[in-house]
Amino acid sequence: MEFNHKSVLLNEVIEGLKIKPDGIYVDGTLGGAGHSMEVCRRLSPRGRLIGIDQDQDAIIAASEKLASFQQAAIIRSNYCYMVPTLKEMGITGVDGILLDLGVSSFQLDTPERGFTYRDDAPLDMRMDNRQKETAYDIVNGYPEEELFRIIRDYGEDKFAKNIAKHIVKARENTPIRTTLELSEVIRGAIPMKMQISGGHPAKRTFQAIRIELNRELQVLEESLEGMIDFLNEGGRIAVITFHSLEDRIVKTIFRKSENPCTCPPSFPVCVCGKKSKGRVITKKPILPGEEEMEENPRSKSAKLRIFEKGEAQDSGS
Repeated sequence: MEFNHKSVLLNEVIEGLKIKPDGIYVDGTLGGAGHSMEVCRRLSPRGRLIGIDQDQDAIIAASEKLASFQQAAIIRSNYCYMVPTLKEMGITGVDGILLDLGVSSFQLDTPERGFTYRDDAPLDMRMDNRQKETAYDIVNGYPEEELFRIIRDYGEDKFAKNIAKHIVKARENTPIRTTLELSEVIRGAIPMKMQISGGHPAKRTFQAIRIELNRELQVLEESLEGMIDFLNEGGRIAVITFHSLEDRIVKTIFRKSENPCTCPPSFPVCVCGKKSKGRVITKKPILPGEEEMEENPRSKSAKLRIFEKGEAQDSGS
């Protein structure tokens, strides 16, 4: 199957990165290389694009698409290892970083990957198939309290407690092995009137299990500040999120990087000594326009936030 993934907010990302022809840019979630191709088109022969992805299918597809660009180098890895990997390559700073978070269209549209609740497939959901643990292990191995926690926190589902209870009860007889088996269990835990009005009943639980399995929020929270630190002066980082949990992390870290001051508001001047790392370019997130949402319905929940590295200064000044 061809790796199809329509790049979300493509023009807005390219404009937001303010690409310098001789600059060094990193796409930490390479996917189908849609964003990266546009970056490469704007680079001179001296510019560099490093594309990173943990999904083998993405690496294969992106390698083909970027084959004609001598500026591009592709690495199979999780973006959480971006900074140490770049240092090993002798790179001391970059001019731009892009993260396009969440699950790709290709992953959703390839049933055997186990990301979708619409087709029957083994419970997998791994973004990196070198990982041993799968969604099957979470669904059949997590205690009820842990299932409740992830469905409540990562799926933001108000029926989380009942869903967790139904999953545990169902697996007592025989393991839940496939996506449709899990979907049916979830369906039985949600009132019918909510199923009619609230979209697919399994959507939030599948999201929660995927986030837990791939450590999506932890990786973002643990890596984002280090990426900001690795930007050159005037360099920018652009992050596209697809749900409130990711967006909250990005918004919080960007805001803290702009103003890290911990002094009480009553202090006339900053005495904590914490330095601002730059400025948030997007005071409000950039959203897709009507035309893009119509052409690509999966873009509807996308939000783009951009931060620009600046000369360190007192955050209270």
